Amino acid sequence: MSESSIDTLVERLRAGDDSAATELVRMYEPYLRLVVRRQLNASQRSKFDSIDIVQSIWMDVIVGFHESQWQFQTKEQLQAFLIRIARNRLIDRVRQNANANNVRRLLNEDEVAVPAGATASQEVMSGELWANLLSLCPAQHRTLLELKRQGLKISEISERTGLHPGSVRRVLYELNERYEQTLAGQLAESERSDPSNSK
Repeated sequence: MSESSIDTLVERLRAGDDSAATELVRMYEPYLRLVVRRQLNASQRSKFDSIDIVQSIWMDVIVGFHESQWQFQTKEQLQAFLIRIARNRLIDRVRQNANANNVRRLLNEDEVAVPAGATASQEVMSGELWANLLSLCPAQHRTLLELKRQGLKISEISERTGLHPGSVRRVLYELNERYEQTLAGQLAESERSDPSNSK
């Protein structure tokens, strides 16, 4: 595609031309999917689909063009910009998944709050995670969460609180769900506010 073609395409996108949006997707989607796939290790490929990641950026990109937020001198600049957006979106999704997994692990029956020998940064991250969980936890269940943070097993929490073990599991499960919904909301908000945001 020539430089004049890029200018024409960008102008058509700014004018809201749907066929220009289709052309942009057709031109760059296969390459962006390849870029995303190359960033994923084997275990991540089962959790993240390059198609989903790339498709999730298109609405933001098209709206950005329509609002005349971006200008590109060359097709290479446009391609580099799209790659950056795709990589950032992938990073956001991987972080969201990692945070959700950390919560699941922390709320698991046999896990302790901070493992013995944890580094200072692990302790800080764990402290921040527990603070976030406490802020989402209804007041009547905060004692339960504090006991879990101390490393007690569900059976021990049940004995101390008088709740049935199934009730303790349900409270922890619901807290995990609330945390995952909060993460998803934060991710969606960051994607809407600036899809090219560098993390």
